[in-house]
Amino acid sequence: MIEHKQQKNQLPKEIQPAFTQLKVLQHLKTAGFKKRFGFSYSYLFQLVFVLLFHHKNWFRMLESDRGDSFPGKDAVYRFLNQARHPWRRFLTLLSTFTVEKVRPLTSTQRVTAFIVDDSMFERNRSKAVELLARFKDHATGCYYKGYRMLTLGWSDGHTFIPCGFLFTQFPQVTNQWHYRRDR
Repeated sequence: MIEHKQQKNQLPKEIQPAFTQLKVLQHLKTAGFKKRFGFSYSYLFQLVFVLLFHHKNWFRMLESDRGDSFPGKDAVYRFLNQARHPWRRFLTLLSTFTVEKVRPLTSTQRVTAFIVDDSMFERNRSKAVELLARFKDHATGCYYKGYRMLTLGWSDGHTFIPCGFLFTQFPQVTNQWHYRRDR
């Protein structure tokens, strides 16, 4: 999948033009991603990005025949969970640049809008995860464990480009929140 020796040529040929045209790695640098030692942030980002297309998790990749050529799981998880990494700033820079690329391709008569989407993010097999809550899916009538994923995105009617996100846990409404009128 990705060779450790060729850190600049890690992406499949189908994805390389999109990374180059959207300047993804440049936006990572502009956002302020920095590492002092070990694998570079661009290498780790590309590695995690490519995992999505192979439908494998990091544990399965490390168990594979080429698992020795990849960084350890601690390096990847530290990169993803580092609180100082400006993920929101990176997403804002990338989405703004992408919107500027897409906007000239559509008619000026087309109406554009920001859309706020409230979607489910299921974690039914999880037990002890921070802020995990039980929700009811009103479309299917089933309950699930997970999060509500609030996404802000730009759309021109055919294209949806996410600009921001937030995982939320909505509070349960109980009787303690009812106020008396006679006060």
